[in-house]
Amino acid sequence: MNIELQQLKLFLLDSGLVSSKDILEAEKQAQKTKGDLGEILVNQGKLSEDDLGRLQAYILGIPFVSLVKEKIDPSALSLIPEPIARTHNIVAYKKKEDELEVAMLDPQDLETIDFIKKKSNFKILPRLTDKTSIKNALTQYQKTLQAEFTEIVQKEVESLKVVEEEGEIKGEDLKKLAEDMPVVKIVDTLLHHAILQRASDIHIEPMEKEVAVRYRIDGILRDAMALPPKVAPGLIARIKILSNLKIDEKRLPQDGRFKIETPEERVSFRVSILPVYNGEKAVLRLLHENTKGFSLETLGFNNEQTDLMHAAIRKPVGMILVTGPTGCGKTTTLYTVLDILNTPEVNISTIEDPIEYQIPRVNQTQVKPDIGLTFANGLRSLVRQDPDIIMVGEIRDNETASLAINAALTGHLVLSTLHTNSAAGAIPRLLDMKVEPFLLASTLNIIVAQRLVRKLCPAKEKYYLNRDQLENLGKEVDLDRILQLLRQQKIIELKAGWEKIPFYKPKPTKECEEGYSDRIGIHEVLKMTETIKNLVMANATSDDIEKQAKKEGMTTMLEDGIVKAVQGITTIEEVLRVTRE
Repeated sequence: MNIELQQLKLFLLDSGLVSSKDILEAEKQAQKTKGDLGEILVNQGKLSEDDLGRLQAYILGIPFVSLVKEKIDPSALSLIPEPIARTHNIVAYKKKEDELEVAMLDPQDLETIDFIKKKSNFKILPRLTDKTSIKNALTQYQKTLQAEFTEIVQKEVESLKVVEEEGEIKGEDLKKLAEDMPVVKIVDTLLHHAILQRASDIHIEPMEKEVAVRYRIDGILRDAMALPPKVAPGLIARIKILSNLKIDEKRLPQDGRFKIETPEERVSFRVSILPVYNGEKAVLRLLHENTKGFSLETLGFNNEQTDLMHAAIRKPVGMILVTGPTGCGKTTTLYTVLDILNTPEVNISTIEDPIEYQIPRVNQTQVKPDIGLTFANGLRSLVRQDPDIIMVGEIRDNETASLAINAALTGHLVLSTLHTNSAAGAIPRLLDMKVEPFLLASTLNIIVAQRLVRKLCPAKEKYYLNRDQLENLGKEVDLDRILQLLRQQKIIELKAGWEKIPFYKPKPTKECEEGYSDRIGIHEVLKMTETIKNLVMANATSDDIEKQAKKEGMTTMLEDGIVKAVQGITTIEEVLRVTRE
């Protein structure tokens, strides 16, 4: 949209929605990151998306419409095909006689308006809306697709001709089966539906009486479909062909990958095939290649944590570690940091397994252990490539840890991940890898630990904790310390006590069936201060290090999660679920 920065600033100040200090800080960040002022204010929580949309609509002289809670008539919605709606962020939500009202993120996109006018033969009335409204409208396309999904798959299964034999299907027969149109359509439908549902993984699990298909959405595995067992050989063979794997190899695990392009995005699938009792299980990890625009704030870092991260990133040498279990978003955090650091003045090289996203101007190398290209060997070669910044996908062994530490000592900024439960737990883990304490103390800049929690949908129920609930929560976390944090971050009034602090529960709706949608990080950021370095040198335990870090102001993951629960971003149950794992 063509709204001048100065014009937006003046209207923001005049509206009184945001203070001049907050606008000034956001403007500095916008200049630094080349981001949009309005979006930065929304990400920082200084301005609601709805208020920003209404203000922009007022400036442009175009009506604003919110579709967050709207159930759109399917006959109006279907007038704009879903691929066009997703690509151009435009949805038809109301029609009358010869007029069609459309909600858009950019009502000045005249080319799209003209295209829809010609296709629909309606007079188009553009309205400005926000991203949440567009997202809600797009999920309504998914509801109709979900009904079609079951119908398509069942229809194709019925038309699938597989001869039930006592022996295995082999060679050419397996290839023919994988290229059979019903099998191709079933696999295409499963993949397409997973993309629409924003699933992170697809599990195809052969059982005695069925083939279970499950999607992991927002970190939770959900049943998607149960198929007859006769389709299993064809499904797995089709996935193997797409991934360029050996279709007749059924005794050994295989790994591969393939890409598919939809009208709105390109998705890479990382494939793992594993022999199991009833055949072969396939797990496909979805990686959305055009996912961009992450910032530390959108990942869930609070202001203090963001400042600590930026201070560590600005150092030309040292090591930044991100820790946590598999699937907690460590790689996304590292890629976000790389995106901040990725300027023409620096040379960035990475060694990864696998390369999840391709980043322009970053030299990314894939680990290939079968030919001897391990993290350690790759890292040895990287340091001879004149890098300023090195990212090592994961520190798995003593050799990689030693090389990463040496790279940080010899004038490089090193980013990496480690599998530990907490930030303080990374130090004994590295010591266990035979890294000398004095080397750790002199190279580590910062350690981040994180988990992902599900976010509440806009419709949510407010409630207050009773005495018993407060007592139970007090067993998990220091309530007085949380109260102090909430006051410091100006989330509650200075005199407010726990009896006046609201929490929230999910409220399932038609648009948001479980009351949760998407995920956000909860973090703890451990800065290597002089006292922490002394504790490392003295071989202190992780508990002692964490205790000292908390004295120096570190917010733990659990505390960060409770603060987000008070803000209505997530629930206490979600925070406890992921921090207890």
